[in-house]
Amino acid sequence: MRYDASEEQQQLGASTRRFIEHTVPLSTVRLWGDKNPAGFDRDWWRRAADLGWTALLVPECMGGATASGDGLADLALVAEECGRLVSPGPLLPSSVAAWTLAQADGTLPVLGLLGQLVAGDAVWAWAVGERASSFLRAPPSLRATPDGDDLVLDGAARVVESGADADCLLIAVAVDHGVAHLVVPADVVGLRRVRTTGLDLVRRYADLTCSGVVVPATQVIIGVEAGGSVLRRQTQIANIVQCAEMVGAAEHVFALTLDYAAERWSFGRPLSSYQVLKHRLADMKLWLEASHAAVEGAVDAFQEGGDVAAERASAAKLYVGQKMVDLVQDCVQIHGGIGVTWEHDLHLYLRRVTTDRQLIGTPADHALQLAALSGL
Repeated sequence: MRYDASEEQQQLGASTRRFIEHTVPLSTVRLWGDKNPAGFDRDWWRRAADLGWTALLVPECMGGATASGDGLADLALVAEECGRLVSPGPLLPSSVAAWTLAQADGTLPVLGLLGQLVAGDAVWAWAVGERASSFLRAPPSLRATPDGDDLVLDGAARVVESGADADCLLIAVAVDHGVAHLVVPADVVGLRRVRTTGLDLVRRYADLTCSGVVVPATQVIIGVEAGGSVLRRQTQIANIVQCAEMVGAAEHVFALTLDYAAERWSFGRPLSSYQVLKHRLADMKLWLEASHAAVEGAVDAFQEGGDVAAERASAAKLYVGQKMVDLVQDCVQIHGGIGVTWEHDLHLYLRRVTTDRQLIGTPADHALQLAALSGL
């Protein structure tokens, strides 16, 4: 939680934590990961939406609400609590979709879609196209070709969160030497959705392939004039959510490891009494505090926009993506043999932070982004 969290934000954090602990403890996470094809329960997601998770990036005039007046700061707080118990649910794609719909013209169809999203009645996926080349510098992998009053979509988007379970898709497409964003129903003819295996137990991904998919041009909600800047802002939001989630997960693992090191004895003394482990735990605490600061800096800079926001978001993903994975890996090593068993919970957290690290731009991608923004 932010060092300067307001009373309203503290209440939001407390209510979010209670809800997650009572409805999706780690036993439920394991169960849904094994038994639920979507990785989450839709009724549970509607209850999460009732708490305001899906409305934080939406203006009040469009049905949104925030706890503090800064929706992104509140969303980062919710994401941190979700990381704490590796919670399920499409928080990231729903947040990106809600923010994007709120940027579009407030037509009745858009407001209707936004209302369903905010209520948790519709699950959204954000198809932007992960691929082997640098995520941040390559154009969208899906392309739209004008055909009269329609657009014809071709190409593929990989690793789309909730892509096989979504009711609606928010798709970024390359068109006319620019980027546009459009809404596509998941059952559109010509769209192939293939569920893929993932490292995280309750995160589900899919590869989407469009082959001559025809959609009306009226389904474009953000045109090429603003499409590129909107895509950059979308990735900033997504990376902030990921970083906050990684910090929450790593902080919980660190607390578990401190307790374990104090209770576990070796050669007649607790593990925590060994100087080398004290130094390592001190390093981890430093990484955690710096990661908190990196996320807060990215949240605050988002309001400024421009290169400042891009720099802070990339700096956060570069640092947090590296250090939080290292921290959880070190905690596994400190636990010893028990830390690498299926029965222990540590692997759930390692799966989550590793997945977040790799998607929406790896730390290496963001290092290149920072270099480019610095003129290197």
